[in-house]
Amino acid sequence: MSRSYDRALTVFSPDGHLFQVDYALEAVRRGTCAVGVKGADAVVLGVEKKSALQLQDPRTVRKVALLDDHICVAFSGLTADGRILIDKARVECQSHRLTVEDPVSVEYITKFVAGVQQKYTQSGGARPFGISTLIVGFDPEDTTPRLYQTEPSGIYSAWKANAIGRSSKTVREFLEKNYTEGLTKDDAIKLTIKSLLEVVQTGAKNIEITYVDGFNQVKNLENEEVERIVKEIETEKEAEAERKKNRMAAVAQILEAEPATICVAPGQSGAPVLQDERDRSAVQVQENGLTSSLTGHAMESATMRPMAHGSDP
Repeated sequence: MSRSYDRALTVFSPDGHLFQVDYALEAVRRGTCAVGVKGADAVVLGVEKKSALQLQDPRTVRKVALLDDHICVAFSGLTADGRILIDKARVECQSHRLTVEDPVSVEYITKFVAGVQQKYTQSGGARPFGISTLIVGFDPEDTTPRLYQTEPSGIYSAWKANAIGRSSKTVREFLEKNYTEGLTKDDAIKLTIKSLLEVVQTGAKNIEITYVDGFNQVKNLENEEVERIVKEIETEKEAEAERKKNRMAAVAQILEAEPATICVAPGQSGAPVLQDERDRSAVQVQENGLTSSLTGHAMESATMRPMAHGSDP
């Protein structure tokens, strides 16, 4: 069906899809992962870096950029598209300063970026931008951190924490489970790195962290600091795994020491009485002084009948 309607951007399919926009979203899903986390007094961007080639300058391979002194953006998708969109946003930031003599707000520049992306979904002879962005910063004379996302379709929305790019669904589910209101700057940085470690297998060397903790206060976290936090997270994971192992061993010892028993009196009909339900996997059935072991599965299928006195077992 899509083959008939994906040749032109401006043609809808019968079910209401613009397939070129869907393909742009697929380009985003194939890009490197980027995460944004908003705390009480800071907002953090974390991105998955591609390993630079041996002779390549790593400073030229970046997924985080400044739009203005107080606004930062991370993107996922086609890097060339991201460069063009970032240049347009920077020009708009400077034009706004020149016109009204005030820096832009985070929502204003987010609406501008989303507007440019939407315009390219409605024009013939062009294609959509194959990137999604996370835009963070502080508004002038405001202490509330801001985090917005834009998509190739031109949609934009505000978030407390979000992820875009490769395995973004997995990272978003992790953030939903672990995010709490009022995170400090250090906690927000730690949560960002933790979420990236869900998809980044190579550790600290492929993680880049940028945070904004005030107006005109955009800072990059040093690689040594990222490595320290990653080691701290790994140590916590090992300690948690050890505690879980010890708990399982303690439970196994308790269950082994106090197995559940089922007693059926001679000549008594009806269902057996389970005296201890903590262990259904190994029970003892007592009948006329005879003890036999049954597994929980066998117990359900066994037919227990009291023996007649004086008969052979």
